[in-house]
Amino acid sequence: EHFFSLSFVGTVPAMGMEASGSAIVFLLLLFIHVAHSFYLPGVAPQDFEKGDELKVKVNKLTSIKTQLPYSYYSLPFCQPKKIVDSTENLGEVLRGDRIENAPYSFKMREAQMCNVLCRITLDAKTAKAFKEKIDDEYRVNMILDNLPLVVPIERGDPGSPAVVYQLGYHVGLKGQYEGSKEQKFFMHNHLAFTVRYHRDVQTDSARIVGFEVKPYSIKHEYDGKWSEKTRLTTCDPHTKRLVVSSSTPQEVEPKKEIIFTYDVDFQAMKWASRWDAYLLMNDNQIHWFSIVNSLMIVLFLSGMVAMIMLRTLYRDISRYNELETQEEAQEETGWKLVHGDVFRIPTNSDLLCVYVGTGVQCLGMVFVTMIFAMLGFLSPSNRGGLMTAMLLLWVFMGLFAGYASSRLYKMFKGTEWKKIAFRTAFLFPAVVSSIFFVLNALIWGQKSSGAVPFGTMFALIFLWFGISVPLVFVGAYLGFKKPAVDDPVKTNKIPRQIPEQAWYMNPVFSILIGGILPFGAVFIELFFILTSIWLNQFYYIFGFLFLVFVILIVTCAEITVVLCYFQLCSEDYLWWWRSYLTSGSSALYLFLYATFYFFTKLQITKLVSAMLYFGYMLIASYAFFVLTGTIGFYACLWFTRLIYSSVKID
Repeated sequence: EHFFSLSFVGTVPAMGMEASGSAIVFLLLLFIHVAHSFYLPGVAPQDFEKGDELKVKVNKLTSIKTQLPYSYYSLPFCQPKKIVDSTENLGEVLRGDRIENAPYSFKMREAQMCNVLCRITLDAKTAKAFKEKIDDEYRVNMILDNLPLVVPIERGDPGSPAVVYQLGYHVGLKGQYEGSKEQKFFMHNHLAFTVRYHRDVQTDSARIVGFEVKPYSIKHEYDGKWSEKTRLTTCDPHTKRLVVSSSTPQEVEPKKEIIFTYDVDFQAMKWASRWDAYLLMNDNQIHWFSIVNSLMIVLFLSGMVAMIMLRTLYRDISRYNELETQEEAQEETGWKLVHGDVFRIPTNSDLLCVYVGTGVQCLGMVFVTMIFAMLGFLSPSNRGGLMTAMLLLWVFMGLFAGYASSRLYKMFKGTEWKKIAFRTAFLFPAVVSSIFFVLNALIWGQKSSGAVPFGTMFALIFLWFGISVPLVFVGAYLGFKKPAVDDPVKTNKIPRQIPEQAWYMNPVFSILIGGILPFGAVFIELFFILTSIWLNQFYYIFGFLFLVFVILIVTCAEITVVLCYFQLCSEDYLWWWRSYLTSGSSALYLFLYATFYFFTKLQITKLVSAMLYFGYMLIASYAFFVLTGTIGFYACLWFTRLIYSSVKID
């Protein structure tokens, strides 16, 4: 479990009286002792005495083949007397989590063998439902004391961990009987659970540190008629007959009888961290390779930027400022020539303001989310925490979106700040919502638990209209009240004609070139993020991710400044939109990579699942475009203001 040590390094200012200083130090030390370690509410492990009842909960059924989650009881598994839903947070509901109570009965540190859960007879409909889920490789997910159920898989590779864990066990498996080519479906109807615990020697209480299962398929047999007290001949603790293999598997066919059984074993282990086994990572080297690869790009770009800065700020500027005669000034070429047009208001300036404001909102959300994640507040133990945090932060960052868009709007001599605030509050969320509604309708059609219920939909709409929109207007009002930013040089009344450009300065070409390096800086980390989202694995290496995010910001800023300088040197002053699109074009490469990932790594075959994948990746790419475009735009704005304020202009 993630817990945090707080330590203070610093000096207490002289108080005039030594006693007051030492009192403060004492209070600080006391505070450090009290706050030495703390757990996040709702995710702390519990202490259990021997014989305490353990509540097992079931979560959704998941498949990496369909990406459509279903609730556990959508299949005719054994049910408790009354199904009780656990309260889920916003993030859990959006992920499709449906946590309910299970019929399993565990007692702390009391092993059980061959417990019969229930007996069902399949009809044509239930047999078909089971077969479909087995064919789509659905997994059953369970939770015990906030730990997910895992299946240990032994690996023989040298240099890699001996055991890796997979989340959830398969509903069943496909196979053939020996000598037959007909494919049959078999059901995992016997579960051998292992609960790992750490015992406190002084109090004799124990904490759960692992929850594992080995599933088996076995055709259970018994003598005589079935009753509550019937003893199985295939699994009987009295005769020490236990299930250790799936040699006589349970077939899934109509009119077949299936008996569900389970064992529970308790194993003591040394306490490390409950999540260590789950978050076993053997690809550290790849992450470091990713960081080094990204840093090389940054160093290369930084070198270019430094060269340009030295050239422009030192040589060009001193040369421009030393020109004495008018004839010499007229003969001069380069970026100084366009000084009368470089701050000319661009076409569609309103839309640019809206996109810059939205980019600031995205940037703020991502930055704060990563800080929280690095501090461990959004660890995997806090299910749905990441999604909830991102949504709430997006909503509250509306304040900065309104402020940024109205400041730029006022710089462009705009007067109707309410109009720009309205557009900023609605453009990006409306595009994302419309894609989301279409995808949600598709999920509804599949009767999946991934479909967002009306109550949650209403909550999302309230967050947008009730909190985000008013905050955007407040931000826009505050931004518009401030005095306008003055241009460092005057703009001519008549626009200057742009000379014919070389082929490599063609807008489309330079925009597409500009997106390659920012994408190159993040694509290795992107592979891990896509794997965690679509292949149902944990992503928790937020330290690496934050480093990559910083590298992305630097790369976007530098590539845009470099290309902007080349553009101004070739006397093309239409840089406003070009700077946004140059770094923003990395989103195009992100979507192309997502397409490549779909065809090479995923096994999705259903049309609906493919539409879900591309729909969500389209939303992600759109958000990435807005984020990277804004970084490039602000870098270029800073650069042009810097160089044009440094030269004397008659």
